[in-house]
Amino acid sequence: MSQAVIVDVVRSASGRGKPGGQLSGLHPVDLLATVLYSLVKRNDLDPGMVDDVIGGCLSQVGQQSVNITRNAVLAAGFPESVPGTTVDRQCGSSQQAAAFAAQGVIAGAYDIVIACGVEQMSRNPINFATLGEDPWGPMVHARYPDGLVGQGISAELIAARWDLSREQLDEFSARSHRLAAAADFSREIVPVGDTPLVDETVRPSTTAEGLGGLKPAFFDEATAARFPEIQWRVTPGNSSPLTDGASAALIMSEERAASLGLTPRARFRHFAVTGSDPIEMLTGVMPVTRRILERSGMAIDDFDSFEVNEAFACVPLAWRYETGADPARVNQRGGAIALGHPLGASGTRLLTTLVNTLEQTGGRFGLQTMCEGAGMANATIIERI
Repeated sequence: MSQAVIVDVVRSASGRGKPGGQLSGLHPVDLLATVLYSLVKRNDLDPGMVDDVIGGCLSQVGQQSVNITRNAVLAAGFPESVPGTTVDRQCGSSQQAAAFAAQGVIAGAYDIVIACGVEQMSRNPINFATLGEDPWGPMVHARYPDGLVGQGISAELIAARWDLSREQLDEFSARSHRLAAAADFSREIVPVGDTPLVDETVRPSTTAEGLGGLKPAFFDEATAARFPEIQWRVTPGNSSPLTDGASAALIMSEERAASLGLTPRARFRHFAVTGSDPIEMLTGVMPVTRRILERSGMAIDDFDSFEVNEAFACVPLAWRYETGADPARVNQRGGAIALGHPLGASGTRLLTTLVNTLEQTGGRFGLQTMCEGAGMANATIIERI
């Protein structure tokens, strides 16, 4: 059985997911294509050798529709013989793409595969993909007669359940910006057009005191009546911003990397995925972490670095409480609150940052986990080589 190794990981700099953001003028196909081209070029790899390209994208509508991954493969100039497919596991789409890619290598179905993701939220805002239609249908509504809720309300429920104060949420968010502003991302960010090689979403001057002046983002009277436990502590400042971005990972069998003279940077060790309560939809990171620890036989203290997606500050804070992970090892160079959360691209963005963090700190094992819409979560363990 082959081992799946990560030869390289790259990403675009983040762009504010609004008109006028540094990536908003690009077509999302071109955004992903540029990252794919950069990945193969900097590894001097003939793209015709790639067996498949598996991409994550959440809003597969409009400019991101009709299999955006295949379109990006063509836009990147890869041979027409290279296929591509697009998956949707909500915010974990490209983390799932990386798992599918690595599992294909382990199974012997692939020798070389690229996992990637893209989301251009400046053109495809949240819920744009529904086109105003009901995405659930009568049977789901019958199962949840009081109605499903948006992620902001789920975040408020988590803050209430774990009794996370507004001060804790804001301090964690300020930490994200502080760490990201001090970090070196030069090895992972590739140029996209004429945009700067700098994450536009990072605000170095952010303080907990400054964030404390922001108003709650998701309050409404009906929800307050339904969930009286909510204290309305979630704001734009302790949530991830709307973001444009793309990212990609070059994954191979260990044997193929050796035959090409390429030095792997990390190897995949274990994978897990789980469903969770779609009302408290962001809590899946806890059970999926337990599952991957059980499957791997590892303990939480065995890991040198964790990437827990900062969709909202309450998610990694509750995860830390439940797992007992060392806070200093969590999102050591900042997280999505500072670096952005380009939905379908975030999974391979976290993988990119995790590989580079392990290299910069000399760590060996890393764990990545991400909560996902409708109540799901992925977890991945890698080992730096």
